Amino acid sequence: MKPEKGRGAKEARDEKKGNNWTAYFDSDTNRYFAEIIYTSREGREQYDYEITREIFARLGTFAEDVDNERLIRTADPVYSFENTMYGTLGPERVVWNKEAHDTMNEAARKRKKKTE
Repeated sequence: MKPEKGRGAKEARDEKKGNNWTAYFDSDTNRYFAEIIYTSREGREQYDYEITREIFARLGTFAEDVDNERLIRTADPVYSFENTMYGTLGPERVVWNKEAHDTMNEAARKRKKKTE
C-alpha cells in the first residue's frame, strides 16, 4: 500500500468516521472533537464531545463500531440535542461547555469550507 501524499492525505489523518460518529483534529487550536449523530424516523439525536489525543488514536481500531461510540462517550460532553418522539416537551438542547462548543463549531465551519 502506498503512503498517502498531498493535502487530502493530511485531512484524512485529521478525521476518522464510523457509522454514526465523526472525530477530527483541529490543527488551529490543537484540539480533538467528536460527534455522534443518530437519525431515524423517531427523530434525531446529536452528542458532541471534546476528546483526547489518546481517544482519537484508538478510534477505528475496534471490531465493532459501537465500541468506538462507547470510547467517545468517555470524554467530556460539549453539547447534546435530542428531538425524538419519546421526548417530553419537544427538543432538548444542552450546551455542557460553551467555549468548547463554540470552538468545535468554528472548527467544523473551517473543515466544511475546505471541502467546498
